[in-house]
Amino acid sequence: MLITISRQYAAGGSLVATEVAEALNWSVVDNEFIDRVAARAGMTHEEVAAREERVPSFIERLALTLATSSPELFPPATGTAEDPSEAKVVKITESLVAELAETGHVVLVGRAAPAVLGQRKGTLHVRLVAPEAFRVRVAVERLGLPPDEATATVHRIDRNRQRYHRQYYGRDWDDATNYDMVLNTGWLGFDGAAALIVARAEQLGWR
Repeated sequence: MLITISRQYAAGGSLVATEVAEALNWSVVDNEFIDRVAARAGMTHEEVAAREERVPSFIERLALTLATSSPELFPPATGTAEDPSEAKVVKITESLVAELAETGHVVLVGRAAPAVLGQRKGTLHVRLVAPEAFRVRVAVERLGLPPDEATATVHRIDRNRQRYHRQYYGRDWDDATNYDMVLNTGWLGFDGAAALIVARAEQLGWR
């Protein structure tokens, strides 16, 4: 049994995942996942983490736009000319996600887990979204970003997460049909979103 949390930047993924894990008495795997990938890849934590926030090049942004409008003409790539080591990180990430799924009783944040695991039995894929103004406020208040940088950071990281899913899995990160639940933390609050996830897990008999 595994719950995956996909999230727009500053939509509360870590907070919600922690609440869900505590309510179910499960483990939560979030930022420490980077350390696991780094250890297997022979890279530093910073080198792996930087790939999540890497700004796509103009060519990558153009390819993403074209792939979104005509996916049949642009199949997903297996790496990037700009950062070949990213493909290595992706493969290691996939293997770790699969291992966590076998372990079970884990709430996993990010890592394109819904794309990696698909409709695997015993998984609940949750997507957290929120209005941009809400997420910018969270980035300032909870994440400590300067106000003039918060909006740009929200846009940059979301763009890269979209690129990552399209490039390696041929998926639209924003497509609601890729998830079992899509929850708006701007309306529900972090506690409200966590409660709905826990309620669904209980319906499935997972507590």
